[in-house]
Parts: sequence; C-alpha cells; structure tokens
Amino acid sequence: MKQWTVVGLGTWFMISAVIGVGATPINDTLKLAPPGTVQLQGWVGDKIDLCLSNRVMAQDIGRLVKPFVVRQEKDAGGWRCEYWGKWFTSAALGYGYQPTAEYRAVLDKAVRDLLATQTPDGYIGTYRADCHLGIWDIWGRKYVLLGLIAAYDQFGDKTALDAACRVADHLLTEAPSGKVNITATGIDVLKGLAPSSVLEPMVLLYRRTGQQKYLDFANTIVADWGVSNKFLPHGLRLVDDARAGVPPLKIGAPKAYEMMSCFEGLCELYRVTGRRAYLGAAVKFGQSIRKTERMLIGSGSNQELWCDGARTQTEVLEQPLETCVTATWMKLCLQLLRLTGDPVWADELEVSLYNALLGAMTPTGNWWSYFSPLIGQRVPSTEQHADVGLSCCVANGPRGLLLTPSWSMMAAQAGPVVNLYAPGTATTKLADGTAVKIVQETEYPVSDQVTLTVIPAQKCRFTLGLRIPAWSQKTTLTVNGQAVACQPGTYAQLKREWSPNDKVILLLDLRGYAAPAPSGAPQFAVMRGPIVLALDNRFVQAQAIDVRLAADTEGFVQLTPVANKPANIWMAFDVPFAVRPAHFFNHHQIKLTLCDFASAGNAWSEKNLYRVWLPQPLFLQQAFVPDTWRLMYPKTAERPTVPVGKY
Repeated sequence: MKQWTVVGLGTWFMISAVIGVGATPINDTLKLAPPGTVQLQGWVGDKIDLCLSNRVMAQDIGRLVKPFVVRQEKDAGGWRCEYWGKWFTSAALGYGYQPTAEYRAVLDKAVRDLLATQTPDGYIGTYRADCHLGIWDIWGRKYVLLGLIAAYDQFGDKTALDAACRVADHLLTEAPSGKVNITATGIDVLKGLAPSSVLEPMVLLYRRTGQQKYLDFANTIVADWGVSNKFLPHGLRLVDDARAGVPPLKIGAPKAYEMMSCFEGLCELYRVTGRRAYLGAAVKFGQSIRKTERMLIGSGSNQELWCDGARTQTEVLEQPLETCVTATWMKLCLQLLRLTGDPVWADELEVSLYNALLGAMTPTGNWWSYFSPLIGQRVPSTEQHADVGLSCCVANGPRGLLLTPSWSMMAAQAGPVVNLYAPGTATTKLADGTAVKIVQETEYPVSDQVTLTVIPAQKCRFTLGLRIPAWSQKTTLTVNGQAVACQPGTYAQLKREWSPNDKVILLLDLRGYAAPAPSGAPQFAVMRGPIVLALDNRFVQAQAIDVRLAADTEGFVQLTPVANKPANIWMAFDVPFAVRPAHFFNHHQIKLTLCDFASAGNAWSEKNLYRVWLPQPLFLQQAFVPDTWRLMYPKTAERPTVPVGKY
C-alpha cells in the first residue's frame, strides 16, 4: 500500500472557525474525511490512480491559462473560462489523496501562472472587457474562485485567497446589489442559472474571510431568484418551486448541470445562515430528481436538459446522461449526505460511481465521454476547444471521481461512518482525539463479504456506523462473531467498547433482481446490488429468437459468475432467459452473458454495442442499435476519437 504524508489539515479544520456577524452556522451531520486519511485499493482505487496520473496530472497547464492571457471570449462558444477551475479543483483533490512533491509542483505552477493574468482591477477571466457579465463570464469566474479557494484549503496559500477576494470584489463592483440583477445575466436560454451558481464560491469565501459583503451578495442572489426579470416573469423561483415539489423539468430553465450547481450553493448558504427553507428546498429538489429524472445508472439528462428521464430512459435518446450532470449530481448528493446524514444519498453516490461515472471514463483514465447512453455505444468526447484540448465533461468527470475518498468514510459526532465498501485503509479521530484506523478487506461488489478490522489507538467506546444499502434486503452483520441486527436503508450503529483488531464482518445481499421500467413499459433491467448489468455484443450474438428474462415470483434472477471472462471485463454473469417458440411446446431456457455497465462497450468502438433495458420479449436479431454516435454528434462527419499527445 502507498504511504503518503498528510497535508493541508490545519486549513481543513480552520475553515469553519471564521463566522461573520449575525450568522448561525450549521455543523454537518457527517464530516468529510480530511485529505490524506483514506487510501483505496482494488478496482476503484485503480481507477482513481489512472485518472489522476493519466488525465489530471498530465494536463498541459499552459493551454489552460492562455485564454486568461488573451481574454478574447465574447459569445456563446466562450466557456474556456471554466477549464482552469474545474481542472484545479480535481487536481487539488488528487493531491490531497496522493501528496507527492511532483504533484505539488504542478499545482503551484498552475496557481502562479493564473495569478500572473490578474488585471489591476482584480479580474481573472477570459472575456473581453466590453463583454463582462455576458454569456459565460460569471460562470467562468465561479470556477476561478473555486480553484483559488481549493488552493487555499489545500495549502493554506494566502496569496490564492487574496486573489480570490480581488476577483470577488471586482464582480461586486461590476454587479452591485440593487443595480444589477445577476440572475438576469448570462446566456439567455439558461435564464440566469449559470451566473446564479457563483453563489457557492461567494459563500465559501465568506466562510474563509468573515467578510459580510460576500454573504450579503449571496443572499441577494437567492432573493433575486424570486424577482421578475427579463428572462422570467416570476424569476427562477428555485427555492419556492423546489419546496413546492415542482419537478426539475418545470423549474426555470431545465439545464440540469447548472441548476444543480445553484443548489450546491444553496446548501453552502444553509450552512452559514441556518435557514431551514434552504435545506428543505435542496432535499426536496434531490428527492424530485430521484423520482422523475435519475436514470438507472445514477445520472440524468438528455441533450444536457432535464427530460423526465426516469420515464424516458428506456428509449433511444439523442444525447443522454451528460458526464457533467453525473459529476454534479454526485456533488449534490454529497452535500445532502453531509447535511442530513441520510444514507439514501450515500446509496445514490455508490450507484453513480460504479455505473454512470466510471462507465464514462476510458480504460486508461486519460479521457471521458460526453454522453453515456443506456443503449448504443461508448463515444469519446470531442475537444470542444481544440486550443485548450478539453471539453466540459472531460474536465468535470475527474471532479466526481476524486471526491470518492472524502465520502468513503466520514465522521459523525459519535464516531466513524463507513459509506463505501472497498479494500483499503482509513484513519479518523474521535471527539476526544483518539485515533482509529479501519482496514477493509473485500472484493465487494464482486463478492458479498466485507471484513473490517477496527484498530483504535487504545481500548475505547464509540459508535461505528455502517451503511446498509436499501437494496440489501438480507444482510448479515457480526462483531467478533456475534450477530447484530440491521435494517436496509439505514446506518447500523455499532455502539460498544472497541479493542484493537476487533473484527466486523458484513454480508450484503447481492442476489440479481429484475428492475422494472419506471414508465410501466414491458421492459426490465438486471441489477446486482448497486451494479447495473448490460448485454454486450461481444458476448451475445444477434439471432432470430425472442427471449424473456427469467425471474422468480419475487423478481430475483439467478446469476452465475462467468469463470473465464476477458481481463478488461470487471464482472460477467450468465443470466437465464426463457424461449417460447410455440404456444405450449418446446419452452426452454438459454443463458445469455451480461456484464457490468462500466465494462459494457468498453472497447470504445462503433462495433462494440450494448444495451441495459430489455424489452419483454427481446428480439435478439435487433437487440443492438448501431450508429448512435450520429445522434450524439449530428454535426460531426467522423466518429470522435480520444486525442493523442499532451493534453
């Protein structure tokens, strides 16, 4: 196992200490694991390592910074302003996970080079002076702020924080409260969503400086969501409509990524104000996404918009499941998990991680898809800006993945809480300062058993929380061989006196089951715990027969692991299907091989096709739909490929 030096903890713990006048701060129910305290191994750990080394730290910093030097963006195609901040927040998370001198040098250069572009009035951006506040300008400033704040949080870099304050002050000068309604700026089709999302870094900046003007600006943004403007007669109404249970598709403008970004900011504002309406709105919004938009693999959207996705996901959609939406949904779920302690949000994170997110990353970790269809083929994202060599999704995917260590094990007031079952080691400190180390040995979710060794520095009493997923209907839990009762959809609370090397063994219910289409259409998908399974044409050949998934009366499906699966396939199972060639006679079963969604289509070739939803019956001759890349990229003459060379 790699050993890394823990850094940045002083700043990490000091952030909540700065409180401005009149604020009523809210402490998180579950606290993130500090940088350097979690190391993951196994499949997820390998994926993180690949992404960090082959994508994040391979980035050409000069290409990110150059648009900030020339400052020529002016129209709807100008979102180069977001790339540096997206990349840097990923890189800071990566450095916190693996704090090497080499990685530190990369981040130091990135900050130094960006700060060299700051104008005397404080602006750091890519837009021409006569186009400030237009189109994507404020959106880009948001990401600059998030990146600079990440530099301060990780390294205690006061220079970065001072620069962030100057960026924010410049924005306050250009868009003073009462004179400029920031929710009525930006690109018109988004109705103010993108600039409104600057709410998040404004609140973060207030927490780190205590300067009331940043909190005042944040409060003004939220108040203006309820004010008529040139885009909407009643304003965006994000808080009011979310609290009223209005589906995301019907709120403001249905741009999924930007809307969730606003609710991330609302969660931060709740932390410093304690206004329950903000938390209530964020929770109801998240629940509404789960009900109406979240597709089976843990993401949503078509053509980057909310699309009634829970109902429409069985269809061949044009541009489904944008990776930016996946990463931002995970970030919002993490906000809600921190604030509420409700394990439903950890369940959501797990499903998104194993399916939508890692299915969108190329096998070497060097690139990402823009869209992740449930039927069709995997297609690499195009370079939206060839001069920078990135797309929004290639920059955003790593942000979702590199958050994983921070939520894999969290801390409650009573003790550590385990959310992600994966081989590795995590350390935490109890309220009295006692160190506790937890070592996981497991092949979950390939196998059903998780063994946790609990190693406190000394014998002591605390509560260990273990997530019992809602889908695990039959769970066995023991501590040193003694059975402990637990319920699905909760945290098992193991309150006891712990001694070094106490053993906890968890057996989760990984029976396959047939998930019905939410629309009521006669279609099923096969799941095994949090893993969505898919047909892949490398295993299932076209043939002129109808097949029907063979499930028992309770909806469970017998899955037989494939002994000799290809090395690039994480999981594969033989699954029974019924064949009925005539009314009463010759009924029989055949076995078809399904693999995990993240492995399905991972040849990233137009010849490698897959599907998740299975019509009943499914005509195998037409099971796979070719040429879906043309739907994803209708203006592209040739199928996109992964760029070669320095990124």
